[in-house]
Order: sequence, then C-alpha cells, then structure tokens
Amino acid sequence: MAVAYSGGGDSLALLLAAHAWTAAHGRRLLVLHVDHGLQSASADWARHCQTVAQALGARFQRLSWTGPKPSTGLPAAARAARHSLLAEAARAAGASVVLMGHTADDVLEARQMRREGATTPDPRAWSPSPAWPEGRGVFVLRPLLGARRAELRAQLAGQSLTWIEDPANADPTYARARARAVLGPGEPDAPETPPPDEALTLIAGRAQHGEGGTISWRREDLRDGPDRAVAQVLSIASLCAAGGARPPRRASADRLVELIATGRSFVATLAGARLVAGAETLLVVREAGDAARGGLTETPLEENSPLVWDGRFEVQTTRPGLQVGALAGRMARLAPESRRWLADVPAAARKALPALITADGQVRLKMEGVSSHSLVRARFEAATGQVGREPTQRLG
Repeated sequence: MAVAYSGGGDSLALLLAAHAWTAAHGRRLLVLHVDHGLQSASADWARHCQTVAQALGARFQRLSWTGPKPSTGLPAAARAARHSLLAEAARAAGASVVLMGHTADDVLEARQMRREGATTPDPRAWSPSPAWPEGRGVFVLRPLLGARRAELRAQLAGQSLTWIEDPANADPTYARARARAVLGPGEPDAPETPPPDEALTLIAGRAQHGEGGTISWRREDLRDGPDRAVAQVLSIASLCAAGGARPPRRASADRLVELIATGRSFVATLAGARLVAGAETLLVVREAGDAARGGLTETPLEENSPLVWDGRFEVQTTRPGLQVGALAGRMARLAPESRRWLADVPAAARKALPALITADGQVRLKMEGVSSHSLVRARFEAATGQVGREPTQRLG
C-alpha cells in the first residue's frame, strides 16, 4: 500500500495510521513524497520525510516535479503533476491504492472556494486516480475525511511529534489559503460527505461494452434515469471512449440528454467521442476525425515497453520495427485474418482502432508477439463508482 506523505500534520497522522494498519495486516508500506520544487526548503522537507519513513521501517521514495512551472494556475498544475507522479510510482511498485491525508477541513475549504466562484469539487473518500493514463488501475483512498485537522494535530502534539508547515497554506495569493482564512479554526462539526451517486452508478451499470472499446445502451435505459445523472454518465463515457483527459462542458452533455428524450436518431460528438443514436440504442465510440489531441498519430513501439496509445489501448510487443497508428486510411492493406476480426466491431468504431504497421508496410490488428487491450471499460467502471474496493488485479 502506498501513502502520500508531504510532511504536514494531516499526512503525518495518515502515515502513522497506515503504518499501524499495514503492520497488523502483513502489508508492505511505500511512503511517497512529492517535491514540487516550489519552496526553497523543499529539499530539506524531503530529507525530513525520508527520516520519518525510515524510522518507521517503511520504504521511501522521493518524487520530483521538474521542468518549467506555469505562471498562472500553479495550484492546479501542481495537483495534476502530483497525482501523475504518485500514480506512476504506485504502479511501478505494484500498489493499487494511494492513501491521501485530506480531512473534513479540506471539504469545508472546497465548499468555501465554490461559494467564491471556483469549481473545486469535494474530495471523495474513494475514487480512481484523476491522472490519465498514468493512473490507470490506481485508486485514491482518503480515510481521514471524517476527522478535523485541529483534532489530528492535537493528538500529534500530545505525542511530542512535529510536522512541516508549508507557507503556501497561508499565502492569500491562493484560493485555498483564502478559504482557510475565512473559515478559521472555529468552524462547527465536520460536514457530511455526500453519498455516492446511486443513479449514476445504476445507469452506468446498464452499459454494454464491445470490441474496440465501445460503450452502448438501450435508449430506454437512459430515458428512465434523472437528466443530471444521464448527462454525467454520457460525459464520462465520452471521455473514456475517446481516451481524453478533459471532460466536456456540462451544457454540451445536457443537450445530448434532450436529444435522447426526443427518440429521434442522431449523430453527435462530445469530448472527442462520437455518439450514434438509433431508434433503440446509443453507441459511444472514438471520433476518428478528431485528431486535435494528436492521440491518433502513428507511434513507434519499443520492445517490452508498454505504450498507451490514444489514451485507450495499452500495446506491448516483443517484436522490433513495429508502429501503431489509426486504422483509418489503412483498411485496404489490412491482412485477411484481421478483416475477419473486424466484422465484430461496429462500423463507427473501426477507423479509430489501433493498427499494427510493420517495417514493410503490412497492416494488422493482431499479431503474434504483440498484446493489445482496451482500457476503456475498466476506466469507465472505475469513474462511475462500479469499483468499490481495492482491485485484486490492476489493469495494465
């Protein structure tokens, strides 16, 4: 099990709890510290965290956010980088879960930030890693959401334990610091964490998953659900089917719900996905004509090195000289055995399939020495609350 440890009071309380739990259950503990490089003392903080982890007998790994930092939107960029680094480290170590030390105060601060115009969501107790594709198969668990920050730190102080105070937490430049200052230490009891959206999960569970990473429903199964839940499910399905990382605008998904209610056939696009609605079914596939994200480009395959292509397929080969690219424009060169397999894939999904291209120009969908599997279904099920506990097998 992996735990994200910043050195602050909340994460120290989490680390101690995780250490006790893993020791009692015979699990190994990996302590991950992300050095964002944003404070002059960050190297000292990393060394402090390493000392604490080693004193507990836990394995420690320092992860560094390198490269240029944005001049605007720094907290969001740092958060995205942090999740990517944590997910990659967890995957490499064989951990399916990363523990994070968010508390009830983080929920209160998120709600205050929304009152001030931000779109920050409440942290959830259990969710898939928001990093994609780095976080495929990795989940985030926040077991301290019912605890208050002051209570945790009082317990730590009672044990004569110390922690790091990041000055950014009091810097009014940042929205979270302003929200924290407005709330102060006198905020009442911890807020209730909203329950999982049962309507969303129910609608998502009715989906059918097909060859090539397709997602489909009977239209009647969508019309029965609340509009808000249907819009959310379609947004998630489109994001997963297209392999993207940026969800669509809510207004775009709402318009699709209205179209579904009319009962008419239609074709629409959403977040890089194509939605094909017939009289009885709705099919969601990758939009092969959307190359703006660059994911459909031809890419070399390195031997024994997994590649996530277009955010939808993980491809690995033991053969040299192969490339992977979209099938569009290459169907005339497709090998006969691949044509037979293609018959099971809906026509709307065929052009965006990953095609294997040999050095002499042959095109195949399957080949000895090459493994290729879709990431779409597992990502969709994780994002819609259909995975409620630690996976016994991690995808990819």
